Amino acid sequence: MRYISTRGGMPPKRFSKILLGGLASDGGLAMPETYPSIDAAGLEKLRGLGYRDLAFEIFSYFADDIPAADLHGIIERTYTAGAFQNEEITPLKTLERGLHILELSNGPTLAFKDIALQLLGNLFEYVLTKTGDHLNILGATSGDTGPSAEYAMRGKHGIRVFMLSPQGKMSPFQTAQMFSLQDPNILNIAIRGVFDDCQDIVKAVSNDCAFKQRYRIGTVNSINWARIAAQIVYYFKGYFAATRSNTEQVSFSVPSGNFGNICAGHVARMMGLPIRNLILATNENDVLDEFFRTGRYRPRATSETMHTSSPSMDISKASNFERFIFDVTGRDAARVKELWRVVEEGGAFDLVGTPLWEKVKDYGIVSGTSGHAARIDTIRKIHEQYGVLIDPHTADGLKVGLEHREPGVPMICLATALPVKFSESIVEAIGQEPPRPAGYENVERMPQRYVVMNPDADAVKAFIAEQG
Repeated sequence: MRYISTRGGMPPKRFSKILLGGLASDGGLAMPETYPSIDAAGLEKLRGLGYRDLAFEIFSYFADDIPAADLHGIIERTYTAGAFQNEEITPLKTLERGLHILELSNGPTLAFKDIALQLLGNLFEYVLTKTGDHLNILGATSGDTGPSAEYAMRGKHGIRVFMLSPQGKMSPFQTAQMFSLQDPNILNIAIRGVFDDCQDIVKAVSNDCAFKQRYRIGTVNSINWARIAAQIVYYFKGYFAATRSNTEQVSFSVPSGNFGNICAGHVARMMGLPIRNLILATNENDVLDEFFRTGRYRPRATSETMHTSSPSMDISKASNFERFIFDVTGRDAARVKELWRVVEEGGAFDLVGTPLWEKVKDYGIVSGTSGHAARIDTIRKIHEQYGVLIDPHTADGLKVGLEHREPGVPMICLATALPVKFSESIVEAIGQEPPRPAGYENVERMPQRYVVMNPDADAVKAFIAEQG
């Protein structure tokens, strides 16, 4: 398996060569030259496997330059019942016949990002140990990537983490998870702005090739292909858990801001998983919903990005969307490069009236949006009807998913975080605090360690350089 850039300027590379780097050298995103194809016999082979064995089989397609024994050991160390509170790792909870929730949030930081980032932490350490090198990870978070990355990388040999987050825009619980960490290799930077400002800084630093090389800059954001590959696994796991036969189709409802989680579902579908629809759910920041309804992709300015009660989706520039459009264009890197030149200059593109718009419809993605009142109402109704408590992002996914539910097609809603991370919304919905897992009783009251900066890539680079 070799990897190329969505913008065509990177020579093909093996997995280990793209693992640590983040953006490609031409500013694009790494993509496999071709997707693996899994036929009916292959699906039958995978059905019934436990999570670790399934993860090994799927991930082996994408990381075939890591010796099988080593990869198997990394996966065995990553996906343990102790780390994820369940031998199933991502158990399926049935609300009623044909309506399920795939629980992805039982990891160390209570968010679905742990599924990929716990694996990345071990993969990074494995590669760095072999090379004797070090890595400065620069990341941006809207709420969940930051804690998941920091918990995955804390104490890892040869790794330091510089995590950018929008000051005051995450929940108190999410903020405390990050800022309370005292590990010397974890450095938090609160940016006066929104998530998109943080993401723009990460891209600007990653595009400075000289700085990136000198200071060994890598990334854990979902622009890193390994994260997408790790997330593909639970689409297969959810499908097998919800069906009895590989002839059945299912639909997945996915809360989406940066198009990373649903991008993994798109790849699973391209590999041959029988997915009827991928249902994309946004909050009030509805850039992606607008595209799938109208064909127009118009990222918003910082001033237009709303702060909502599902803050991890408060994103108006969806980084992974470039990967999807790369497929839609038939992997025409020149076309993708031109489209994103317009986007990066502050513009928009519109595919309506072009052959590409008709192709978009072939990929089985439908969409919808949810607002604060709807998500609070969904939390309340799901709790009353099924005795199940969900967080605001999962509520966005369920609300939109139910609008697109089809008779006879099982629907799996991805649960992306535990409710305790958003207690204010839970209290509003059901009148009581959500339960707290052991170890998180007083996290908001712990001492916090972070610095505050303006949204300035040069200032962030200077800070990285100061740390040595």
